[in-house]
Amino acid sequence: MIDYEPHRWRDHFFDARGSMARAIGYRAFICTLSAVAITLVHYRWHEFESTDKVHALIGTPLSLLLVFRTNASYDRFWEARKLWGSIVNESRNLARSATALVDDGALVARIVRLGIAFPYACMNTLRGAHGLGPVAAELAPAEAERLAHAQHAPLAVALAVSRAVAEAQRRGLVTDVQQAVVEQNVQTLIDCIGACERIKRTPLPFAYVVHLRRALTIYCGTLPMALVQYFGWFTVPVTFLVAYILLGIEEIGVEIEEPFGTDDNDLPLDRFCTTIEQNLRAFLPASAS
Repeated sequence: MIDYEPHRWRDHFFDARGSMARAIGYRAFICTLSAVAITLVHYRWHEFESTDKVHALIGTPLSLLLVFRTNASYDRFWEARKLWGSIVNESRNLARSATALVDDGALVARIVRLGIAFPYACMNTLRGAHGLGPVAAELAPAEAERLAHAQHAPLAVALAVSRAVAEAQRRGLVTDVQQAVVEQNVQTLIDCIGACERIKRTPLPFAYVVHLRRALTIYCGTLPMALVQYFGWFTVPVTFLVAYILLGIEEIGVEIEEPFGTDDNDLPLDRFCTTIEQNLRAFLPASAS
């Protein structure tokens, strides 16, 4: 994710990074070439009849399609951000509850380290990778390898936490009620990663995306026919401008609909994991730090 000051236009107005300019540049260029060809044909061989009324009629539903596209994508982006906010909070609650309830420094340290490993496991799972972050070096090598390469790493880490809490309950360090409190934190963490996986694995319906892109291609490709009688050779820059705006809106929807990767506009999962790690390390017993 790109950090920026929203009140300072000049700082980012001409930035290419994160602006979709690179992604849509060649598409807008193709539309511009179409405008050049149509304008050339219009003046040299065949005058096109204006299609402005047709394009005006198409423009309204096309605008509605684009609005729905970006709204649906932003809903997914914002839901993902809220889910990772919950992961941050529940990780803190897990460490707080374990530290307050479990009177065993080694067991607390294990739960806290597993709590640190959980968000890293989530991030890597969502990105199709493996790993538990820097804390893996503080776990037993065999266990770290097993957890990182489990069929579902976050679930494996959560199970290890539950087993640690169950051990505390068997040793009489926590009561059944206290164990249930910690288990609720673990369950919420699993619910969060499950919801993130739902977002990742359920893209917008294929038919909707294909129809929108076909409509955009037809509209932008034939737009010079509606403009050439009124704008002449100015049809070329006007077509480029319209295509750049419409294609950019569509590409923004594509960029943010699955926000767990490493693109410029994706969520800063690495930063979230680092924040959780820094917060939870404060709960490590002095002997385990």
